[in-house]
Amino acid sequence: MRLTTVAQMALPEGSLHSFAVRATPDPTRELPVSFDQGRHVGRGDRAGSWMAVSFRFDQSPSLAALAGAWRAAIARHGTLRTVFSSDGPRVRLHEAAVDGGVWREHEVSPGETTRNALRALVDAECRPFAAPSYLLALVVPAASEPDPRPVVVLASDHAHVDMWSLLILAHEVRARIDGETTDDDAEAAAVDPFPAAPFVEHTRTLAAMPEAPAEVIAHWEAILRAGGGAMPVFPLPLGDVSQSSPAVVDVRDVIDRDQLARLEEHARARGVRILPLVLSELAKLFRDVADVPLRAVFPVHSRNEPRWRDSVGWYITNAVLDIVDPTPASCAAAVEEAVRLGAYPLAPIFDRIGSAKEPPGMFALSWLDMRRLPLGIDPSLEPQFVSAVLPTDNIMIWFIVNDDGLHLRCRYPDNAVARATVGAWLDELTARIAAAAHAGPEVPPRVPARDPSRRG
Repeated sequence: MRLTTVAQMALPEGSLHSFAVRATPDPTRELPVSFDQGRHVGRGDRAGSWMAVSFRFDQSPSLAALAGAWRAAIARHGTLRTVFSSDGPRVRLHEAAVDGGVWREHEVSPGETTRNALRALVDAECRPFAAPSYLLALVVPAASEPDPRPVVVLASDHAHVDMWSLLILAHEVRARIDGETTDDDAEAAAVDPFPAAPFVEHTRTLAAMPEAPAEVIAHWEAILRAGGGAMPVFPLPLGDVSQSSPAVVDVRDVIDRDQLARLEEHARARGVRILPLVLSELAKLFRDVADVPLRAVFPVHSRNEPRWRDSVGWYITNAVLDIVDPTPASCAAAVEEAVRLGAYPLAPIFDRIGSAKEPPGMFALSWLDMRRLPLGIDPSLEPQFVSAVLPTDNIMIWFIVNDDGLHLRCRYPDNAVARATVGAWLDELTARIAAAAHAGPEVPPRVPARDPSRRG
């Protein structure tokens, strides 16, 4: 599973289609908005706030069967039958009735790539206040393409999905297509689904939780105090980030399958998982080049009950990694503490100690081990996690572990200083992780010179 952007994803040239439904909100059926939904949607209606998953089908399903499978997914997951709106500064959410939908074909202009046409389509329709803010797209490869298998793209504004949710949707659509023999079966499946636990119940459950323990509140206070009331920032120069600028997205293969197996052996020998071992290398790198601790925003999931395991929604909240001691054991303890920080509703914590600002240069780190998720997509179907392309003033790094090894994707501002700094930092980080996998002697500190014009 590759983590990429709509500007870099692998997509054949061909015809572009979408299956679009209309959602009509019911003003009498208002629902609670989660803390993270409120922050996300509260930034306003905009392009580029979506995420998607794409994959191929071995054989072309009929349009009716594909539409039926998508309608069944919509019927099964309550968050896909809701619509956000703005009431002044307040974000509101209402249940919505969803119609039967229609197929549309979208023109790909001469000289335009299918990928650019897809980007324009999803940017236009998967927005926070769209009704609905999700879409199924289908690319049928041109006759000149070497692989005739069609590509399905399931996209949604982030307010309704996280990465796990996209896997759930992909699995359900594929399973219904694979299990159906007629278009009538697809229609029946769409009418009578087995409902998943609605995300709104998760929002209500969090709201009913007791106050966070005093030590959790105190740690959040210490984190914000260290950042001057803001979340952690990247500790190396990023140039002028006072305003957002176009983003560089650097995707790298860090270690292969065999190296990953060796690194996991080394982690087990130290009594930790692979994540603390990677964080240990990152923490040592920051210590060596800047003499600073590793502090980063760290998304953690909140699917802490079995009923949320196959539910679509935004089951992610932000915590903070706070690592002073770079030993693997201390890094493991820091991960546990970050999970604890994210286990309690953030709204009452920030109401008490002050809101956490998201400053220019904010540093966020995400970790996803695809092997530990309950669902997967056959690699032969060329699955991809796809994000939008938008300007940025911060730096985010994603680590992805799958059966092929460890990969990373890093997004940062496109300016000469950031390109030089982050490029050299990624060079050194990947070298250290590879060295750790080989279990050779500790790599001496080095930050190689780098051509500022190079994009990685």
